[in-house]
Amino acid sequence: MLFVAGCGSDSGGAGTAPAQPLPPPAPVRPADVKANELGKIPVLMYHRFVADPVSVYDRTPEDFRAELERLAREDYVPITTADLATGRIDIPAGKHPVVLTFDDGDPTVLTLGPDGTPAPGTGVRIMLDVAAAHPEFRAVGSMYVNADPYGGGEAGAAALRWLHDNGFEVGNHTFGHTNLRTAGAEGAQEAIARGDRFIREAVPGHTPTTLALPFGARPRDHQVAVSGPGYDYTGALLVGANPAPSPFDEDFEPAAIPRIRSQGADGDEAEFGSTTWLDKLAANPEGRYTSDGNPDMISYPNGEEGPAEQYTAAAVAY
Repeated sequence: MLFVAGCGSDSGGAGTAPAQPLPPPAPVRPADVKANELGKIPVLMYHRFVADPVSVYDRTPEDFRAELERLAREDYVPITTADLATGRIDIPAGKHPVVLTFDDGDPTVLTLGPDGTPAPGTGVRIMLDVAAAHPEFRAVGSMYVNADPYGGGEAGAAALRWLHDNGFEVGNHTFGHTNLRTAGAEGAQEAIARGDRFIREAVPGHTPTTLALPFGARPRDHQVAVSGPGYDYTGALLVGANPAPSPFDEDFEPAAIPRIRSQGADGDEAEFGSTTWLDKLAANPEGRYTSDGNPDMISYPNGEEGPAEQYTAAAVAY
């Protein structure tokens, strides 16, 4: 007769050695991963995803998926604009931060299905699918909305709440997509404040902290973009055409963070688009931001110019 040993209640375990705790992993040295936390960071800009693009601001869902897959393969990890603006970059050693930003609240970016989750084919669903296939590539983005985002009404408000509840940043793009350059100081402040109020009402308990400037147009008084009656922001996004400096670099201006339009290798102004810039960063990896894995330390190679003065105490050259 064959007897099968099971998990009996008698735990005397004669002859069984107690389990030993695993040793902690060896710390990663900045030099081992060629850390450079003073390097460039791509901030990518998206608007909508359609099968037949009609402008340089459109991308197909397939193009979007391919770009995310490329970012995952090349060890990029998404962070939010708020993370970038405040220098809260907590990603694994050897990885590179990327900021994925989405303007205008288009339904192709997010529409909730009958089950209350992002519908297949939408931008956020694609992000979730890529993150599931590449666990270190997290589904994180910064979503900048106007009036009636994601189809408007209660469905749009529910989409905003879903984003907030699932780790996405919900940011301001002004209520009416206002050109803040031509609106005048009072008009610009009201446009920003109205958008801010709309978001707070739609997502109770949420306080927006960053703004995407419509058309990339800064108010004549640049401070108006980040501070005014009813709002106080840590960062503002331009349209731009190049990677952003590290937040620890003396050239970093949180109220004027440049972005790169998502674009293929050809077409109008492709030399300023995401494919070209990702190619450049891949060809010159020493120039991009590479994490040391320690959010409390700023590592960079010897011989490089150091960080802005306020960060010197946390900086270590190797």
